[in-house]
Amino acid sequence: MLNSPSASYSLTVRVEIKNEPGMLGRVTSAIGKAGGDIGAVDLVDVGKKAVVRDLTFKASDENHGHQIVEKIKALEGVRVVNVSDRTFLMHLGGKIEVKGKMAVKTRDDLSMAYTPGVARVCMAIHHDPEKAYTLTIKQNTVAVVSDGTAVLGLGDIGPGGAQPVMEGKALIFKEFAGVDAFPICLATKDVNEIVMVVKAIAPVFGGINLEDISAPRCFEIEERLRRQLDIPVFHDDQHGTAVVVLAALTNALKLVKKKLSDVRIVFTGVGASGIAVSKLLMKAGARYIIGCDRAGAIYKGRTENMNSMKEWYAEHTNPRRIKGAVGDALVGADVYIGLSGPGVVSLKDVKGMHKDAIIFAMANPVPEILPEEAGPYVRVMATGRSDYPNQINNSCCFPGFFRGLLDVRARSVNDEMKLAAAHALAGLVTKSELSEEYITPSMFDRRVVPAVAEAVAEAAQKTGVARKGRRQTKGVAVR
Repeated sequence: MLNSPSASYSLTVRVEIKNEPGMLGRVTSAIGKAGGDIGAVDLVDVGKKAVVRDLTFKASDENHGHQIVEKIKALEGVRVVNVSDRTFLMHLGGKIEVKGKMAVKTRDDLSMAYTPGVARVCMAIHHDPEKAYTLTIKQNTVAVVSDGTAVLGLGDIGPGGAQPVMEGKALIFKEFAGVDAFPICLATKDVNEIVMVVKAIAPVFGGINLEDISAPRCFEIEERLRRQLDIPVFHDDQHGTAVVVLAALTNALKLVKKKLSDVRIVFTGVGASGIAVSKLLMKAGARYIIGCDRAGAIYKGRTENMNSMKEWYAEHTNPRRIKGAVGDALVGADVYIGLSGPGVVSLKDVKGMHKDAIIFAMANPVPEILPEEAGPYVRVMATGRSDYPNQINNSCCFPGFFRGLLDVRARSVNDEMKLAAAHALAGLVTKSELSEEYITPSMFDRRVVPAVAEAVAEAAQKTGVARKGRRQTKGVAVR
């Protein structure tokens, strides 16, 4: 079954079409019959014998796009001049840049921005390190750090392969929350080296966003950095995911009139995000959680495919010690949360769930089970994709979360902040708005960043990790 056409697989095809009535219709019909979603038809050139047009359409995946192009090529009287992948065009030359905040046009400008005037500013920070927050970019700057070992659903593709993702996060930080973020992709997988490098660059930044680092190494890296740094360290794959899942689940449970403390929740994927989401749900009151990996349900006493974090998981979840495959765990379950990969759950498994089932199939780009397949048999269906209703996306969390951290110059991140952020997100969906297809706000909702930032800042103050009082947050309007 093909996925729905998506902008992430959109192509622009330049075609030279014989200048005869009905020819354009033949081309657009071929695209439609092949499953493409046409977005634009632009005229480039008109001649006596031929017309040149740019046709932009969405496909379901990369192969589907190629198939549509081949259908166009097969048409008589049509010549494909060029094919452009719009996603690749967006990434040409990178997605971010550095700009100065003031002009340097005169000797006076230079003498103040740089030498000799800058020396006095340097000494002021030397004598009082806290002045770095007011006299440098530290007050509004985050490092987005990755070693490229767990990028999206692509796995270990290295620091170079990870760079486009980190640039994308930096772009979202700036566009949505006004935060200056720098992508830092490290050519090492050694835990000690990663900790050492991040510690060494930390003086420049007001916070550290760890990203796409494989488990279980990510747990140790985060824990050591949290202990050794006086700025907040936030692993978005863990804690950002946990916040947005808890927010969406809070509202989904309202729809089905069930309590978090009563429902049975089954996970597939017990890596960094799966463990972090489970922990935050337990903090919020969940009591019946079962995690499944490639070896099946995790239970106390299991020996196959275990590590230190899974041992912890076995001790704190699955109180009834249910064993077997995912399908066995899902029998009678109320909630399924997928943080694994495509095709992990079958329709038969879904049909075995309890009445008014909730499914969060969050693997990207292909979910554990497609909404077209599972949707008719469940009450609430959500994915991590933007082309289906109920997109559960970290982008609703991390821009506002760091905005709040930076606004109060927080020293660390704690569970109280995560719970506050989740409740703030959930609260943006009013009772009258709440429905099976709207359980969580869109990242384009202009209320999201200010609401999350305010909740995080307030929690930081209440828990004593804020260096300064909360000021009004400055969430950036979405263009």
